[in-house]
Amino acid sequence: MKVLITGGAGFIGSHLAKRLVSAGHLVHIIDNMSTGRATNVERIHNCIIQEQPIEEAFSSASWLKDIDIIYHLAATVGVKLVVNEPIHTIENNVAGTSAVLRAASAFKIPTLIASTSEVYGKSEKVPFKEDDDVMYGATIYNRWSYAMSKAIDEHLALAYHAKNDLPVVITRFFNTVGPRQVGQYGMVIPRFIEAAKQGKPIVIYGDGKQSRCFCHVEDTINALVNLLLGQDRHECYGRIFNIGSNEEVTILQLAQRIIELTKSKSKITYESYDKAYGAKFDDLRRRIPDISRIKKAINWKPTHNLDSILRDLI
Repeated sequence: MKVLITGGAGFIGSHLAKRLVSAGHLVHIIDNMSTGRATNVERIHNCIIQEQPIEEAFSSASWLKDIDIIYHLAATVGVKLVVNEPIHTIENNVAGTSAVLRAASAFKIPTLIASTSEVYGKSEKVPFKEDDDVMYGATIYNRWSYAMSKAIDEHLALAYHAKNDLPVVITRFFNTVGPRQVGQYGMVIPRFIEAAKQGKPIVIYGDGKQSRCFCHVEDTINALVNLLLGQDRHECYGRIFNIGSNEEVTILQLAQRIIELTKSKSKITYESYDKAYGAKFDDLRRRIPDISRIKKAINWKPTHNLDSILRDLI
């Protein structure tokens, strides 16, 4: 099949491209390289790499007639980048997704829209289920611009499905991690590991009692492939799926485990959110997915536990 991946030079996109090519598919990547890296994909054969902004690439839809499926992964990601660049975050996420859906709709191309666990906002009802109500913090906090922009993406995708019969699937990622991920934009595990290997202080933002769940990128890719290419894919159209592990860990426990596994002499220090991000910041304490829907739909569940994830990254 001919598969288009927006953001295909990014962390998740490059792993997906490699998997699809190894399965015999032809992959076309569109990436503006703002957070993606050419080195992630330059050695993948049977892969076309088009360095171009999403809106520009999709300004004409005629070239899409030969594309069989689309994975729309391109987005502004990373807490630090989101907080520092709210205008770019909102405009890039919403306008990019709008352009992709409009073009895909012209040819009824099955499309997967990558969303995020951030969409759940400050909800305290855990584990998070796909149809739960959501609650966001005040608009004075740039942090929520990302969540709100991705929620708009979801609304738009579901509207195209309902009104134009576009085969669309929405996925909410819960902290996907793995090889090739970098800590440059605030990703916590790569940042902690890099500090531990260098013997530098591991800096925790906040009190460290906030908890998260981390999913290995290989497990995430298994889900993405089966949602659009699996035998049950038609049952997935018009639906939202959580993709993540439900193994919960506090950020303090995470730092301690990384120090142990790397045999590092690093010390743990703390920094306020406001100081870390240079702006007023709001956070949520727990983020745990309910993954029963995706398990029932495509028989998916994560296969890597936290220790295996950390060892792989280290």
